[in-house]
Amino acid sequence: MTAVDEDTRPDTGSLLFERPARPRTTLRRFGRDLGPGYAANGLVGLIFSCTGPVAVILAAGAAGGLSASQLASWIFGVFVLNGILTIAMSLAYRQPLGFFWTIPGTVVVGESLSHLSWPEVIGTYVVTSALILLLGLSGLVRRAMSALPMPIVMAMVAGVFLKFGVDLVRALDADVAIAVPMVLVFLALSAVPALGRWMPPILGALLAGVVAVGVSGRFDPAGDDAGVFASPVFTAPVFSWTAILELVVPLAITVLVVQNGQGVAVLRGAGHHPPINVATVACGVWSFAAAAVGAVSTCLTGPTNALLVSSGDRSRQYTAAVTCGALAIVFGSFAPLFVRWMSAAPVAFVATLGGLAMLRALQGAFAAGFGRTHTMGALVAFVVTASNVAFWNIGAAFWGLIAGVAMSWLLERGDWTERRL
Repeated sequence: MTAVDEDTRPDTGSLLFERPARPRTTLRRFGRDLGPGYAANGLVGLIFSCTGPVAVILAAGAAGGLSASQLASWIFGVFVLNGILTIAMSLAYRQPLGFFWTIPGTVVVGESLSHLSWPEVIGTYVVTSALILLLGLSGLVRRAMSALPMPIVMAMVAGVFLKFGVDLVRALDADVAIAVPMVLVFLALSAVPALGRWMPPILGALLAGVVAVGVSGRFDPAGDDAGVFASPVFTAPVFSWTAILELVVPLAITVLVVQNGQGVAVLRGAGHHPPINVATVACGVWSFAAAAVGAVSTCLTGPTNALLVSSGDRSRQYTAAVTCGALAIVFGSFAPLFVRWMSAAPVAFVATLGGLAMLRALQGAFAAGFGRTHTMGALVAFVVTASNVAFWNIGAAFWGLIAGVAMSWLLERGDWTERRL
């Protein structure tokens, strides 16, 4: 174990709550650790979060008939509040700990808004926050995640990330003028180490995409009266048994199993040791604050963390998360303006950028999932997750994990015995 590992590994042992890194992270150390590549990863993580995932929020809000001010408040909450949490946790544990919001949970909420009132949905956010907090305080979440075989969890992650690779290929077919220059610049900077040291490949792809979009003349932000600055809108919760029974369990599962499970698996795969219990408690506490401004529950997101750890020295990757958190605060504060800008970019620009950034993460997930043990369970987890089916308002990632563990337990008993030895 290296000195860096000893410095940042949370002290778990018999402790319920993992201790922060020692010595504490100073401003001087952060400045020394920050570099162009880490800042670029943080920027790409933010761009990913404020494009497709924001579109999911806008779609959910449209389904529920939310006003522009309510949508702006929702976006303010998921970016500003979670940006603050990301900075605090990443500095405290000196690890990339990117917190945003549950995207599958947002989809579930959008479907429920067709027959539930907005105050009723806010009430389910509050109850979900309490449930997540209680589970975090109990310590059950860390024990449950430790009991899951890592190959099956990583295969589930690979199933989630596969979409980004497929979307990259589709972008190359659908929009050559945007996607091809981005891919060519990325490959050139990746293939020639001297060029890659001068400019991180993903940053080069981003700049190439900006130029391509500008030359094509296809950047056309729509004008509206939503304003520039976001302001929180407080909605009093209404507690309805119908809404609670419909939403609380699916929301809690998407946070604890689907999103946090991905986040923990991605970070572990990159050599980090995320503080699972503290992260769960933080998700519960921050979800209360998010609910107050109409935002869905907080989670330790998988895709964004995969982007934050996509390159660089492991001991310095926390600076990418801090950068992402700081940019998230800016984005959330100017949500109406930035949403107009992001909506104006061609779909291929976002798909290509996300696909290129996720290639290493997808490669790592496959390598960790299909290794020596639990290979049949991993295959089932991957196939079910990639199918994108949903039962009882719970997405495919959860069912992929359940199916993979069940299949492995039935057919790979020797691997389970080996884990206990």
